[in-house]
Amino acid sequence: MPRKLRDGQTAELYVVDVQTNESRLAYSSSGLLFEAPNWVGNQLVVNGDGGLFALRVDGGELEAIELGGVPEINNDHVVSPDGTTVYVSAEDGHLYAVPLTGGAGRRVSNDHGVHHYLHGISPDGERLAYIGLENRDGKRITNVYTVPVAGGVDVQVTDDEFADDGSEYGPDGEWIYFNSERAGQAQLFRIKGEAVEQLTFDERVNWFPHPSPDGSLIAYVSFPPGTEGHPADVDDVRVRLLEADGRIREVATVFGGQGTMNVPSWSPDSRYFAYVAYPIS
Repeated sequence: MPRKLRDGQTAELYVVDVQTNESRLAYSSSGLLFEAPNWVGNQLVVNGDGGLFALRVDGGELEAIELGGVPEINNDHVVSPDGTTVYVSAEDGHLYAVPLTGGAGRRVSNDHGVHHYLHGISPDGERLAYIGLENRDGKRITNVYTVPVAGGVDVQVTDDEFADDGSEYGPDGEWIYFNSERAGQAQLFRIKGEAVEQLTFDERVNWFPHPSPDGSLIAYVSFPPGTEGHPADVDDVRVRLLEADGRIREVATVFGGQGTMNVPSWSPDSRYFAYVAYPIS
């Protein structure tokens, strides 16, 4: 079931200027719990109540995007580099391509025993990076996979029992960034072939790395120490930037978590990114 706002709760969409580190409130709703902004052109794309919506970066109201017969979706979706197609994770466990201007949706994913959660698209727009969830002897296993956007054979990138999530291509198309519990609690990593590099090492629980298009920064969500998974409605959730030299820049502290920044939300020029907070009055 899609998440709903609690009594007295609002969903607030912010746009961050990374040059000034300032967050600007772009939209607020006390009726619809929306999540996970993508950036495309002069619009932000968010999900809510099982559907998809667009909002102009400079203001206005949410406008529904026709899903073209696709089942209800969750908060894992990405936009093609050319801005024509949004790829979504549906509640039936599959990935679909949906034209942003309207038209029939097309299933991309295969039947191979996993539930698909989409997080990234390659810079050339040819492949999707997703998390495949399967049950092995009653245990939930998540691994990183890729699949062609046109349909085709899946490639399994990780094959282990560590909890992996948030798989997203870097701007070079070679590295895939993800969070994993292979170091204990969730930290940020990247992988290319057999090479795996850990990127964060602190006491907090770090999720959803989003490399900027120019490769200079990684935006991510940081939960308090001891947090299990990536729950909703958590106090002291940090929106952070990881600098190229390893320094961490604090951007905002919010009440949120799930839905705050699950998917790529950078502007094409790497100047801005977006996130959602869920304060309760």
